[in-house]
Amino acid sequence: MDLSTLKPAEGSTKNSKRIGRGQGSGRGGTSTRGHKGAQSRSGNSRKKGFEGGQMPLQRRIPKGGFKNFNRKELASINLDVLQNLADKKGLAVINHETLVANHLVNKREYYKILGRGELKAKLEVHAHGFSESAKKAIEDKGGSTTLITIY
Repeated sequence: MDLSTLKPAEGSTKNSKRIGRGQGSGRGGTSTRGHKGAQSRSGNSRKKGFEGGQMPLQRRIPKGGFKNFNRKELASINLDVLQNLADKKGLAVINHETLVANHLVNKREYYKILGRGELKAKLEVHAHGFSESAKKAIEDKGGSTTLITIY
């Protein structure tokens, strides 16, 4: 097989219609663009959502709701993840530095401990938030929970 002999499959490619190449082509003159107006001219493009001068939908419908720009987004980490981390690394204290070092959160990220999974180890956990079930599970095993203030 020679690469210079490769061709596309029969019927898979078509020549594009050559518009505006004289009256003999059948597509000369106005070149399928109609007469006059912005759309017949070169360089024409409409804004996204333009409705011919009518007030566009995104401006007709009112803004709604409330966006709290002071909101603090919390990443979630479950108890089974903490147990897995404690088993692999042999940790007794889990804090922000530990979680960043093990790529569970970013250094500027806040996180909350959630109660999925089972905890077997006695852990000292520092976090920005705890669910009731997670806090109970940690303290039932003799561990402690320390809340890190966000603000």
